[in-house]
Formats: sequence, C-alpha cells, structure tokens
Amino acid sequence: MRAIWKGAVSFGLVNVPVKLYSATENHDVQFRQVHREDGGRIRYQRVCSIDGEKVSYDDIAKGYETEDGQMVVLTDEDLSELPINSSREIAVEKFVPVDQIDPMLLDKSYYLEPDKAAAKPYALLREALKEADRMAVVTVSLRTRTTIAVLRVRDDVIVLQTMLWPDEIREPDFAGLDGTDNAAKPQELKMARMLVDSLAGDYEPDEFEDEYEAAVEAVVKAKLEGGEVKAPPQAEDEGGGEVVDLLAALQRSVDRAKAARGEPTGDGGSDQEPSGKGSAKKSAGKTEKKTTKRADKKADTSEKRPAKRTAKKSAKTEKTARKKAAS
Repeated sequence: MRAIWKGAVSFGLVNVPVKLYSATENHDVQFRQVHREDGGRIRYQRVCSIDGEKVSYDDIAKGYETEDGQMVVLTDEDLSELPINSSREIAVEKFVPVDQIDPMLLDKSYYLEPDKAAAKPYALLREALKEADRMAVVTVSLRTRTTIAVLRVRDDVIVLQTMLWPDEIREPDFAGLDGTDNAAKPQELKMARMLVDSLAGDYEPDEFEDEYEAAVEAVVKAKLEGGEVKAPPQAEDEGGGEVVDLLAALQRSVDRAKAARGEPTGDGGSDQEPSGKGSAKKSAGKTEKKTTKRADKKADTSEKRPAKRTAKKSAKTEKTARKKAAS
C-alpha cells in the first residue's frame, strides 16, 4: 500500500507521528461506453449549454448553483479567500462511548501506521481505546478541508474513519409509520421472533460473494478465449485534429483543381482523408509527382506519334509521284 497522507495524532501532551492508508477499495463493476460497431470509446466534449460552443479548460470556472437555480461564478481570487486548513495534525477532541456514534455517520476508512520511533505511544493509544471501549472524536484536515472523524481499533490497528456532518443525514419523512393500524399483533410478533431465532448466527464475511462481479468476469473471460475482443486504433489527440483536417482540405483542393483542368487526381477524385500528418504530406507530394510525370509522358507520346505518321505518309506520296512521272 502507498501512504496518502502523513501527520500526527495528538492527545494531551502525547504526539504520535503516523501515515494514512486507504483501508477500502471499490470493486464495483465498471463499464465503458463504446461504439457498438468497433469498440471505440465514446468521448464527451465540454460544450456550453447557452451558445453551444466547445469550451477549453482555460475558460472553465467553478460555479455555485443556488436553491432557486441561479448560478454564481467564483473566480480564483474568490477561492483564494476561503479558509483553508493545511494542518498535519489529527487532534483528539474527546473520547466518547462507542454506542453514541451512529453508524450512519461513518464514512471513509483509513489505516493509521506509526513511524518507527512512535510505535510505543501508538500502542498506548490503541490499548487505551480498547480497554475504555470508546472512540476518539478528532478533527483532521484532508484535501485542505477540515472534517470530523473517529479513531477506533480494528485487528490491533487504529482506524481513522471520517464522518458526515449532522446536516448531511436526511430525515426519514415517511407517512404512515406512526399509525396504529399497522401495529403488530402479539401472535405475529411471536412468529417474527421465531423466524429471527431460526436465522440467528455469527457474521462470516467469507459466506458472502459478489455474484454479479463473478458472472461479469466469467462472461468477459469466455469472450476473450473465443476471440471476441475489439482493439480499436488509438484516436488522434484533440490538438492534432485541426492539422489533419487542414491537410485533408488542402488535398481535396488540389484534387478539385486538377479535375477542373481535366487532369487525373491521385486518389481517383475521392475526398478520403489522409491517415496521418506525415502520410498526408507524402501522399500529396507523390500524387502530384506521379500525375505530372504521366501528363508529361502522355504529351511527349502524343507529339511524337503524329510526326512519325506524317513523315511516312509524305515519303510514300513522293515515291508514288516519281513512278507516275517515269511512266
């Protein structure tokens, strides 16, 4: 694993230098949007919803949308005035009973690893948390924003778990939950308890498997083994697209000019675009040279052939006239 953050846990006068590692990873199946015909990835352009123009990254700013739909554009100067906390301290605010932390508040989990010189104070904090059966509520700055989190122990490792802010938990505003019409009858409650007892047991993580991910991997493997895989060519970068289009336009202009003069074009008069920058230049040059050579050769041939025929005809006519005169 690679550490994503370095800092120190501080409680009282104790300071424990630590490294932060992401404790979880997402195994959700990720699909790409591709062209059905050739497997090429679908690209999305940055287009303004008002004028329909394509927008470069340099012209993109951050906007804050209000509840009534108004958009406030924030400049770099506005963002520079916001309070940013770059502290490398995990400050313990208090130690609270475990049952006071609603699991719904818990968010992202991280492992804490102590520096070599801080192994003893790290173990001291770990054992104190385990014996007291409490969590440490802390404040920490991650990605320049201060957030609240808890420190708890898992498998002899201290885990930092970030928390949602209280206003980020939505209220279950459902109608009909408080009515007495849906109250369970004693016999129904008894049967429900019997069902719970029949399914009671301990949680064993290995008993559960992501069947969807396994099924997708099996399908992909079968297609790979059967040769059903597409390897689309690498698309041109956006920066080079304009150059290729320019070369193609120039090539088409040359072909049209030749066609207007009655000369053959290098590609039969088609508007097919060149495959690359170098090939476009070479193709245009070769086509023009070949066309010129063909035209010159044709002109030379057409000039020489009539001259020979005329000379032979004149000699034959003169010979016939001499015979007539002698007779």
